[in-house]
Amino acid sequence: MATKTILHYPRLDTVLMVEDTIQDAKNYPARMELWKSLPKQVQYQTFQIILDYLLKSNKIIFTKDNKIMWIASNQKLGKAIKKGKEY
Repeated sequence: MATKTILHYPRLDTVLMVEDTIQDAKNYPARMELWKSLPKQVQYQTFQIILDYLLKSNKIIFTKDNKIMWIASNQKLGKAIKKGKEY
């Protein structure tokens, strides 16, 4: 198994900047669209690490068409999940 060398880990302010940008987006952005809309430049590898973290921590999901959707602290989504059926 090949290991991926990480050149730069994100700082907390960078993670928060990405989170805020996702939450403030009017439409669900694609990866490249989100990356280009960030207020500060971020290395793409660092950006990918942030998205991986947000996905693993259940703050975002990727839709069928690879758009990024913020799901953390989404009250409507939380209510819909609670009402949903378990299989």
